[in-house]
Amino acid sequence: MATLFQMLSKHFLGGIRYVWIAALPVSELRVAIPLAIHAGVNPFEALALCVIGNLLPVLPLLWVFQPVTSWLRRHAALKRPVEWMWASNLRKSRSIRAYGLVGLAVFVAIPAPGTGAWTGAIIASLLKMPFWSSAVALSMGVVIAGIIVTALSVMAL
Repeated sequence: MATLFQMLSKHFLGGIRYVWIAALPVSELRVAIPLAIHAGVNPFEALALCVIGNLLPVLPLLWVFQPVTSWLRRHAALKRPVEWMWASNLRKSRSIRAYGLVGLAVFVAIPAPGTGAWTGAIIASLLKMPFWSSAVALSMGVVIAGIIVTALSVMAL
């Protein structure tokens, strides 16, 4: 029993840091997976942990982004930064508007700076895409991006 507890705590507590790194808006799984693999985490385990972490903020972002930004825009001190963020994300959304949910999944799947789940969720919210369809498209994009990043990380070893 003690060894089972030690094994679970080692894997859970050791892996939880990668879940949190993957949940952050700038790093996402593009940073978390290579860090985990470099630290010796099994690539499949790293992929699973980081995909879960990267998906954690997706539903809350889709749910609260519109009301929160609408509220922030009513405050003079915050209106300008919020408008800049909206404009920045709308510029990135041209291909998503053209291809809809498939475009959203592909946008998130491309492991490049500024194309992750956070930006995808914000764009889906700005474009008023259907909630659950957006969540599925974002999830597919995150899984594909995770597979790509994992493969590249393993090949780099």
